[in-house]
Amino acid sequence: MIGPRSRLAGTARRAVGELRRRAAEVASPWVQDACLAGALMGALSALMHGPLMDRTPVILPVHLALIAPLAWRRKAPLLVFGVVAAAAFGQWLANVRTPADGALLLALYTVAVCCDRARTMAAFGVLEVGILLAAVRWSIHERAVATVISLSAMAIAAAVIGSNIRGRRERMTFLEDRAVRLERERDQQSQLAVAGERARIAREMHDVVTHNLSVMVALADGAVFAQETSPQRATAAMRQVGVTGRQAITDMRRFLGVLRADEPDALRHPMPGIDQLGALAEQVRAAGLPTRLEVTGEPAAVGGAAQLTVFRLVQEALTNTLKHAPAGTRAEVAVSCRADAVSVSVTDDGAGAVTAAPSGAGGHGLHGMGERAAAYGGRLTAGPRPGGGWRVAAELDLTTAEVP
Repeated sequence: MIGPRSRLAGTARRAVGELRRRAAEVASPWVQDACLAGALMGALSALMHGPLMDRTPVILPVHLALIAPLAWRRKAPLLVFGVVAAAAFGQWLANVRTPADGALLLALYTVAVCCDRARTMAAFGVLEVGILLAAVRWSIHERAVATVISLSAMAIAAAVIGSNIRGRRERMTFLEDRAVRLERERDQQSQLAVAGERARIAREMHDVVTHNLSVMVALADGAVFAQETSPQRATAAMRQVGVTGRQAITDMRRFLGVLRADEPDALRHPMPGIDQLGALAEQVRAAGLPTRLEVTGEPAAVGGAAQLTVFRLVQEALTNTLKHAPAGTRAEVAVSCRADAVSVSVTDDGAGAVTAAPSGAGGHGLHGMGERAAAYGGRLTAGPRPGGGWRVAAELDLTTAEVP
């Protein structure tokens, strides 16, 4: 239920909003210029009996012709200047003196603020001609030059001040546009970063889940096949299923540790590298794929991110062999570590692996492997061997920047 205080607060908010709306209407440029024109007319009315103003019947129409157009000076600056200049020329023809001629300076200032330099110079030229005509008619001969100089100085000041304000506004507009462009580019870069991170997560998830599930399926099938003839082998296979499942959970937690700062396993289980290839080979052997591993060079000299890439390449290649190659297939893994590059080669002798290439090529595995190799300036090659079987090879350039 709404209480009296809530209703009072709502009423106050509406009143404040209405005041702001009316203040914005009152503060509009047209209203400001109209008020300025009215104030000038009031000031001239107070000076009707001054020494600088001729008291003639046409003085009021002259004032209106000079001052009234200023109410639209920011809507149509050139037109207003032309009208005021025409009124001033009519005043000169009528030989009427009035301080309302200062409206020409305000009109010139508005042109300089709102228009380009060419139009400003044209308006200044028109005003300068008017200054010369006024000096010829209304100045004492010996003071005509001083009058022209002083009035020209005021005209120059009005034009320069207006031009400076226009330049400042243009710079502010440029800076605002630049800020908007930079913000838009930042948003685009953020979107690209998010897309890249999603692709990286997809690769990691694919490598972790697909490999471990493939090993577990192979072990489970072997356990079912051997449970009647060799219960001990079936039991060992099922135990290996449990080991592989726990390893999959550890890998997932390790991967989540990259994404979550509060994941405790992130520090206990570093990301896999070349040293873990032996355990990977043992896991694949237990799943029924005899695998020979050979690592040459100094793995310790290879960066952590590059070692993770090598591990994932070997893992995915062995997973594809385990899924597609026929029974009796043997695999060989060769990793060569050098100071400037790492070479990876995974081969098998399965005659049936060639027929599985189309399905594997269209999946996420080979595509993700190619992206991993490309991140280090390398190129992945995958295809059938001349003597039968399948070969996956890649070379990573360690001279490129370390990929996070």
